[in-house]
Amino acid sequence: MMNFLVENKWAILVSLEVLAWSSTFFLLYARYGLKSDFWFKVATVLVVITGVIPQVSMGLINFIATKTIDLFTLIIVLLIIYGFTIGKKHIKKLDTWAQRKFSN
Repeated sequence: MMNFLVENKWAILVSLEVLAWSSTFFLLYARYGLKSDFWFKVATVLVVITGVIPQVSMGLINFIATKTIDLFTLIIVLLIIYGFTIGKKHIKKLDTWAQRKFSN
């Protein structure tokens, strides 16, 4: 199983990023479009499940398997740093956009 994850790490990472961003858009739609607390909570869980947790897991699995900090591990670290720094500003802008878009 670990070999499969390491061999397909880039495809898995891209897929996880697509899922995480899709979950983020769904979260904003649930919040402003549907105005549903239930679906907002579901979307929040989806964002966590498809975003930070699997990315950190993939980075750890890759590091354990290769025992080196390679480009993949570096990309994971950069994605996490982005998420906790300037990514927050981007999400706030996206939130403001979604609020305007769905309030009409």
